[in-house]
Amino acid sequence: MVWAGISLGYLTDLHIFKRGSLTAVWYRDEVLEPIVILYVVAVDPTFLLMDDNARPHRADIVDDYLESKGIVRMAWPAYLPDLNPIENL
Repeated sequence: MVWAGISLGYLTDLHIFKRGSLTAVWYRDEVLEPIVILYVVAVDPTFLLMDDNARPHRADIVDDYLESKGIVRMAWPAYLPDLNPIENL
C-alpha cells in the first residue's frame, strides 16, 4: 500500500507499506495516528481529510477516531478516481 497527502502548498512524503491487506485498525494505527495527525498539526487546524470510500476508511472505529481528534472528513461521492487530485500526480 502507498499513502501520500497533498494540500495547497504542502505535500507529505510518500509512505510505502509492505503489508498486503488494509484493515480499519491498521489504517488508524499506521496511517492516521503517526502520519495524518502530525500533518494536521503542521498544516492548519481547519484541515479537511479527503480519503476514498474504501471500507477500512469508512469503518466506525475510524469515524470515532477522527471525531475524537476533531478531524472533519470531506463528503466524497461514490468511487470517482478522476475527481481525486492525488491520482493526477
